[in-house]
Amino acid sequence: MSIEVKVPSMGESITSGIISAWLVKDGDYVEKDQPIYELETDKITSEATAEVSGAITLLVAQDDEVDIGSVVATIDDQAKSPSQQTEETTDEPINKNEVEEKNADESSKVKEEPNVKISPLAKKIAEDQGVNIETIHGSGTGGKILKSDIEKLAKERSDDKIFASDKQSNHNDDKDLSNKTIRVDTERETRVKMSPLRKKIAQRLVQATQQSALLTTFNEVDMSEVIRIRKDYQDSFVQKFGIKLGFMSFFTKAVVSALQSVPNVNGRIEGDTIIQQHYYDIGVAVGTDKGLIVPVIRDCDNKSFDEIEKAISEHASNARSGKIQLSDLEGGVFTISNGGIYGSMLSTPIINHPQPAILGLHNIQDRAVVINGEIVVRPMMYLALSYDHRLIDGKEAVTFLTTVKNSIENPDRMLFGI
Repeated sequence: MSIEVKVPSMGESITSGIISAWLVKDGDYVEKDQPIYELETDKITSEATAEVSGAITLLVAQDDEVDIGSVVATIDDQAKSPSQQTEETTDEPINKNEVEEKNADESSKVKEEPNVKISPLAKKIAEDQGVNIETIHGSGTGGKILKSDIEKLAKERSDDKIFASDKQSNHNDDKDLSNKTIRVDTERETRVKMSPLRKKIAQRLVQATQQSALLTTFNEVDMSEVIRIRKDYQDSFVQKFGIKLGFMSFFTKAVVSALQSVPNVNGRIEGDTIIQQHYYDIGVAVGTDKGLIVPVIRDCDNKSFDEIEKAISEHASNARSGKIQLSDLEGGVFTISNGGIYGSMLSTPIINHPQPAILGLHNIQDRAVVINGEIVVRPMMYLALSYDHRLIDGKEAVTFLTTVKNSIENPDRMLFGI
């Protein structure tokens, strides 16, 4: 009996997606709950798994756009697994020498199998490109090898791009549904079809600039005390909670304090109505190889520093490995974007509409500042608050930034909740 593999519903706002990668080949035997394809929508990229075990038949090509609910493959659940087929082999007399040689070959293959963590999509690309995964140090959590790691190595090894192809694939002839070209390289330029996520990012950025009265206010903050606390308590923090104490938990707590002090920044406009929000779900921008997405950390006012750090780490890992859920991206009253990790000195971030404001963090640099009439060197960071001027006045924006600055420069007050 053939079981249909349908594209699952992912929320009312998502009506279609693109099969960004098949993780199995046509005719493969798949196990129940085995990842079989990646679906990229205008919000997230997610893996779909097999509902039953059996032989799979692919019905659409990689990079095809498919509607929610459409059938993309079938699985014959009556098909026999490779192990069952082996058990039902011929009744020919067993040659002892042949059996020993076969066992030896299988034993050596097991020993040769690299003991590394790798995502299904990265493994498939590595196999297609002949990349030795044992030579790669993965950038994912726990050293897990991601798709971007394979691409980087392949680009260094050859001028050929992994997804570039000068041949027209024909899956009707050979049933290879994984080579559809979406990238065209010439001597002078490269053309790549915009992904659904990138198109959605572009639409939202344009929407934010067209429907908001954007203004950016700046300030700077002395990071000395936060750096001192992290240095003094990092080992104890890691030992107790199993995760490093980063800067983002401090800024998340500082933002919550500022939102409580300046309620208008914790609001939004719908038509001619101002909605005041009384919860503190903070979005933290995460860069992935597909674009910038913003997972939301819920109820940050009630979370401890370690809970915030763990939530950020988990969301960032899921975002980069394509396992982020739509529910992780919904809502959010305010966003923090840390361009400093890429070396940014200063920027004017664009708000995550319909949120009214976003805080941009930048790199930390030793600069000469005047304190108590003396010129001293301090690790300084520029802060940038972009906001919708229809809702937030300049005075409120400055007050908000000043509150964040005071919290970061006096982190003991955040630790004691005062």
